[in-house]
Amino acid sequence: MVRPLLCLVLLSAPLSASVEEPLRKILAVGREGSGNQSAAEGLAALSSATLEDLPALIEALGRANPLAANYIRAAIATLVDRETSAGKTLPLPGLTRILFDANAGDQPRSLAFELIRRASPKAADQMIPGFLSDPNVELRRLAVEHLLKIAQETEKAGLKEDATLLYAQASNAARDVDQIRTLADLLAKRGQPVDIPRRMGFLMHWDVIGPFDNTGLQGFTKVYPPETEWKRDAVYPGKSGEVRWQPLMTSDPYGKVDLNLPFGMLKETVGYARTTFNASQGQGVELRLGCKNAWKIWVNGELLFGRDEYHRGQRIDQYILPAKFRAGPNEILVKCCQNEQTQDWTVQWEFQLRICDPSGNAVLAVDRPPTPQPQEARRRPNPAK
Repeated sequence: MVRPLLCLVLLSAPLSASVEEPLRKILAVGREGSGNQSAAEGLAALSSATLEDLPALIEALGRANPLAANYIRAAIATLVDRETSAGKTLPLPGLTRILFDANAGDQPRSLAFELIRRASPKAADQMIPGFLSDPNVELRRLAVEHLLKIAQETEKAGLKEDATLLYAQASNAARDVDQIRTLADLLAKRGQPVDIPRRMGFLMHWDVIGPFDNTGLQGFTKVYPPETEWKRDAVYPGKSGEVRWQPLMTSDPYGKVDLNLPFGMLKETVGYARTTFNASQGQGVELRLGCKNAWKIWVNGELLFGRDEYHRGQRIDQYILPAKFRAGPNEILVKCCQNEQTQDWTVQWEFQLRICDPSGNAVLAVDRPPTPQPQEARRRPNPAK
């Protein structure tokens, strides 16, 4: 159905001389704003750009930092609005070439499809089912949404078994958390529960130790023994006595590791969680963390990042940390700090961590154990004062 558009694919025209220099100025802007004045001059000069320059401008998004990308997007929006208002047609061949170039980058491909949809909505809609396994999460989301709609229509037609198969197909393709949740609920109601922790790559089995002292919020920077050595049978002085490592397994469907369970509803404390991830090969991964407490994360003894902030919300994939795993065992250490606040909304002392690739596909350890079965939650009614 999309062949008429595909046959138009051609190499995009190079930038005109009047556009090349302004674009160079924009791409040179620093992440912290250095070169802003020059970039602003470049943006003004791009008023001479034509639709022939559009594909090259879109491709430039793939090598732009976030600030430069904002300038380029502004130039593209102005160009497209001006030229289409004058009755001119967007260059579908160049846009289609970018869309189907897997190496073009997520931003250029997403914008190319957005403009194709603007110029030729019917052809764009026919392309959407082909994005079901696309590495671009935005395009993939559209395909999952499309398949979910078909499944719902199939179910309304009374074909429940067929609909269930379509729900399962959409579930396997989904990468966004909200779609995964929706499809998991739909499949569970049809007797096909989804192993969400495995599906998303949440880490469920840990060794934990604590509590250590965080009085006056000094615990975030203080180096406690778990940061410098790993001895499973070690005993250390903690905040209120000796502390030692103990196993903690979470059955939360979204991998929440609740440190209140082993240590109690404490305040002004520090806890550590450690796990070993046995990778099948050396590879780049993303550690995706959700946490409303102050935290730090190490991989194989190297500090990835930390954030000294408390109780400002928690969500899945709140923080995305690129890391390198080596083949075989990789040690992951999480430091999670609780502050002095005692309001009900400050009770949580927890985190959730999953391992995936840049597209959100779960990366699983070769020896990943079975997902723990749900257990009744154990919480005290009020935090310790």
